[in-house]
Amino acid sequence: MLKNLLEEKKCFKLICGAGNENEIEVEKLVALYASAGCKFFDLSAKENIIDCAKRGLEHAGVNDAELCVSVGIKGDPHVSKAVIDFEKCIRCGHCEAVCPQRAIKYAKVKRIKCIGCGKCAGVCPKNAISYVSENKDLSEIMPPLIKKGISCVEFHVIGEDNQEIEQKWKYLNENFDGILSISINRMKLSGEQMIARIKKMTESRAPYTTIIQADGFPMSGGKDDYKSTLQAVATAELVRNEKLPVYVLLSGGTNSKSQELARLCGININGVAVGSYARNIIRKYIERDDFLTNRTIFDEALGIAKNLVDACCK
Repeated sequence: MLKNLLEEKKCFKLICGAGNENEIEVEKLVALYASAGCKFFDLSAKENIIDCAKRGLEHAGVNDAELCVSVGIKGDPHVSKAVIDFEKCIRCGHCEAVCPQRAIKYAKVKRIKCIGCGKCAGVCPKNAISYVSENKDLSEIMPPLIKKGISCVEFHVIGEDNQEIEQKWKYLNENFDGILSISINRMKLSGEQMIARIKKMTESRAPYTTIIQADGFPMSGGKDDYKSTLQAVATAELVRNEKLPVYVLLSGGTNSKSQELARLCGININGVAVGSYARNIIRKYIERDDFLTNRTIFDEALGIAKNLVDACCK
């Protein structure tokens, strides 16, 4: 059960990407990290993506993994896709070079690969890139996902639209009886505002039925150093200082140093959720067409993935 993973305080969650609708990549990621010992997977809230994850688990011979789907509010980068204005674009290639998902080619965005990380817009010299929110009605998307047997729903609340947050949170509480996760950071909120939002959202929930995912710096996990994961640990500390009856996972800039830094700082966490870094370190392997059939290649990638899972579960 998911509760058991969290209470062991060695939970590793692989974030495939809330916006990652690349079926082939998700199947490969789940197959690899499930083989490496991961039992908790965060997925795009799409039926076909859950099916892909299940195929990955079958490949790994794992039948006790927990699946989570991510939803958000309008404007949240996790549920947004990049759009390039061809009238402004000068075809410089900067966006293609920095895209961690290989979602841009010849100044065109492959939407199923885009995760809304914002890196392309950050390097565009002509401000030709904007983002469109793929915000959907939970009453339409959640019922079939629940039937697929998900264990958790993660709600990204990066934004200031309190009314939308309240409406969607109410729906999730009334229609899903599993563990709910709140992914939150301080990019648009002060520390006090963040804590106030968490308290309001958890006040009517039973103890230890909620995960607070301390999202230090969303989708920034490119380096394996302490600085990259510092904000996640600092955000987790703010949550823990309130002594709330919740589980806490680190995310946003997380890497193999995250668990160690939390321990050095005396921050009590239940685990680490890793996305960008976990995907990047095995990218060259999963891009191969023969990844799932070439045992030598798979095992090479498996060694890398296992080192990360082990480091986050010490």
